[in-house]
Amino acid sequence: MGQFQKFIENVYALPDDRLYSIWDILTQQQRFTMRALKGIRKGSVEKLKLNLLIAFSWLMAASNRMHINLEEEVWKRFPYLCSYCGSAPCECKKIKPKSRPKLVIDESKSPASLAGVQEMFESIYPSSTRTLADAGVHLAEEMGEVSEAIHNYLGEHRGEQFDEIALEMADFVSCVMGVANSAKIDMADELALMYSNNCHICHQAPCICTFAAVATLKT
Repeated sequence: MGQFQKFIENVYALPDDRLYSIWDILTQQQRFTMRALKGIRKGSVEKLKLNLLIAFSWLMAASNRMHINLEEEVWKRFPYLCSYCGSAPCECKKIKPKSRPKLVIDESKSPASLAGVQEMFESIYPSSTRTLADAGVHLAEEMGEVSEAIHNYLGEHRGEQFDEIALEMADFVSCVMGVANSAKIDMADELALMYSNNCHICHQAPCICTFAAVATLKT
């Protein structure tokens, strides 16, 4: 996942810095997340897939803007264990934890690839235990929490608020992978296909897409 975040930086950091505020980046992440959910509602896996990939990419742009290493944050939050109950597979529905346990991290299990991250989340939150619609609702919830965390930090600039952004971004990754697993979308393969020639629209690095072109992109 770190390699993909670096790829997004190489292709999009320059235009992002020139054209987009953090609010703009957040809006784009929200925009394509909601379009992915529309794909679920309409029963269109292709619409879901395309918009989920783009939303995940904008998350990387937001992480880069905030200088957050998302691979590290995801591993600290979900070290092959549920962050709420400390089990894999998750037993939250059974034990209903009232507080988060201190997780024992086995570094030898750390995923070495984005595909490994997706496999990790399937182990923690098996797709057989929920519907695609339920996974989508959870993704919408986490999108709201990422937005709230960024708004709070930029309003008051407290250190603990910045830490909350990293936690919520990690949660968003878990939900993206949850939706992907429920819809049988291989995130690593699909992202590699989408970005096989730099930007998936203009095919340049750095990207040369205009603000207007992105704002009117139909997905």
